[in-house]
Amino acid sequence: MALLDQLARLERRYLEIESLLQQPSISGNAVEFRKLSKEHSDLSETISAFRSYKSTAKQMHQTQELVDEGATEFAEIAYEELVLLRQQLQKQEHELRILLLPKDANDSRNVFLEVRAGAGGDEAGLFAAQLHRMYTRYCERRGFRVELMSLNENELGGVKEVISLISGDNVYRTLKYESGVHRVQRVPATESQGRVHTSTVTVAVLPEVDDVEVSINESDLRIDTYRAGGAGGQHVNRTDSAVRITHIPSGVVVACQDERSQLKNRSKAMKILQAKLFEIAQAEQEKAFAAERKSQVGRGDRSERIRTYNFPQSRVTDHRINHTTHAIEDFMEGDIGDMLARLSAFDQEQMLKDEAERELG
Repeated sequence: MALLDQLARLERRYLEIESLLQQPSISGNAVEFRKLSKEHSDLSETISAFRSYKSTAKQMHQTQELVDEGATEFAEIAYEELVLLRQQLQKQEHELRILLLPKDANDSRNVFLEVRAGAGGDEAGLFAAQLHRMYTRYCERRGFRVELMSLNENELGGVKEVISLISGDNVYRTLKYESGVHRVQRVPATESQGRVHTSTVTVAVLPEVDDVEVSINESDLRIDTYRAGGAGGQHVNRTDSAVRITHIPSGVVVACQDERSQLKNRSKAMKILQAKLFEIAQAEQEKAFAAERKSQVGRGDRSERIRTYNFPQSRVTDHRINHTTHAIEDFMEGDIGDMLARLSAFDQEQMLKDEAERELG
């Protein structure tokens, strides 16, 4: 069986790495030790699942022998146990196939979460602030660190754009399906007639990248400084501390005024710019790949409507997986884990189908 052969090879490699990590020549080489430790860590979940699978298979074989004997007083009990073991083995095999799916190289990265008001004027800005709060609540529950990078507020307490750096274990893997257009349907606080309005907010989840991964030529940048300002007098100062960076070849513009120091604002803006340029480069590379997997959730395009928040009906619907929850208040308080898990599971099932089709083809 190809699956078991592949898993056996991985287990041999896992044991080999364990042996290497104990050798003085490796433990004394920080770069090699770190590389092997990461490979060992990446394999550990799969190997643990494989060993559980083998244990279940062994139990099933022993139980099958009892059933085959037929005449023993334990035959009926053994048969019932055998049915349960077969079901367990099938479930474990499915989990192993998921663990062997190709990994997204960005899954372990931190992310820049960008929430931007779209159509709908002030109401879009208010909902953008609410969405950012929702993500912040969820991330804090998960133990992720949220650092505000850039904030552009409006006069009513909403935001035109807000960018945060989310740090932690596998942040990108957790949040990557949130990119796209989020639509809200509700009666705005400013609406006296009680009519339901539709507004939109765009969300982008950008993996944080190292300087060496994105090469930026200083001559391609136009850097402007200006005095920071914000609604209600926040962030106002008397020096040109705010920074706006324009990447001339791509037209990407990034601004940061959250810090009092121009140097810190420039550093933050450059990090965001790197992430955006990395996203553009990845989008180009993935065009052909996306064409082969049209039905997969994948990373949502910023122009794609992915979810509707309908407040009068207390409904949140994700259009990619046709799943609806009627607990919108809990959802907006950061209780979004179930939706994220469903999106991930759907994506994995689509990848499994693709793998099966390739094997048959």
